[in-house]
Amino acid sequence: MYTANGISDKEQCLKEFAPLVKRIAHHMMLKLPNSVQVDDIIQAGMMGLLEAAGRYDDLRGAQFETYASQRIRGAMLDELRGSDWLPRSMRSDMRRIEAAIHRLQQRLGRAPVESEIARELELTLADYQQLLQESRGAQLIYYEDFHADGENDFFESFESSSKDNPLEMLQDEHFRSALIGAIERLPERERMLMGMHYEHDMNLREIGEVLGVGESRVCQLHSQAVSRLRSMLKGY
Repeated sequence: MYTANGISDKEQCLKEFAPLVKRIAHHMMLKLPNSVQVDDIIQAGMMGLLEAAGRYDDLRGAQFETYASQRIRGAMLDELRGSDWLPRSMRSDMRRIEAAIHRLQQRLGRAPVESEIARELELTLADYQQLLQESRGAQLIYYEDFHADGENDFFESFESSSKDNPLEMLQDEHFRSALIGAIERLPERERMLMGMHYEHDMNLREIGEVLGVGESRVCQLHSQAVSRLRSMLKGY
């Protein structure tokens, strides 16, 4: 199946590694909004798998699954970049949530519960949870942060000297300690969720089974946890 010129039996490759494509897609869905269909990114991932099969050279020294996983994720991200998968209104909603959480944390001296956040936003609990569900897909840094105009421009707000570089910033012990501390201050279920997803590579269904909730509730809790972390790490 594996040759120096790639993988000879691409049909067998697709059959064998299709579960890998689906696993990566379902894992990625937790960080994507409801407007994204899992079948679309699976299709893109299958194209990435085919590309990996054509380019793989076993002399690279890497296992094919490792190499293919990178190509599959890359193909899925390319598909997402080609569409407006995170509308401006969604970013605005997440910033509203983050601001409310930040105000409550300052006022209460602890992590606010969902009902308190809902009241701060002047929403019912059900409406707030729906907002979390619809806002699925928020990231720790928004794409628009890097090119926004005016007072919210990312680079004006976080300008650093020319000698700094992103790798040094990520490796900074102060930031690492702050991130660890922020995660530890998350409510227990949200802390468990983040660990299951980012450390143990579990998907929505698997996390829901552990927590005893549905996939939509997992999405809500993830969005809320991301908002809490962004709020706590504003200085970075």
